Amino acid sequence: MSRTSSSTIWLPRSRRSPAIARQRLAALLSSAPDGGRFLDSGLVVTTEFVTNAVLHGTPIGHLIYFALDLDPTRLRIEVHDARGDRLPALAAPGLDGETGRGLQLVDSLTANWGCSPRRPIGKIVWGEVAG
Repeated sequence: MSRTSSSTIWLPRSRRSPAIARQRLAALLSSAPDGGRFLDSGLVVTTEFVTNAVLHGTPIGHLIYFALDLDPTRLRIEVHDARGDRLPALAAPGLDGETGRGLQLVDSLTANWGCSPRRPIGKIVWGEVAG
């Protein structure tokens, strides 16, 4: 892989959106030499970010912006949503809890991840998977 590749898409607030985003990721990585090395971690991070945007970050009537940027050293995943007041936070899930593990996975699979404001509304949740 000697160059940068990217892909973006607007996604609906729908249970189908994580699958659509995973398909977009797989297509980008399959078109890049050695892109497959980012696939497993990228699929998990994509699923967590888009699912969180659907469930917690996107009011009815708004869309989710999904962006991928791939270069020889890393895959950057960004999800933009319309809720700037609901920021992602690492939490220690209880032993019996059925939720709260997603960002723990993201934290373990990414070299860096975070959240920044999106103007005029919302936030950008991003993560970088190292190659």
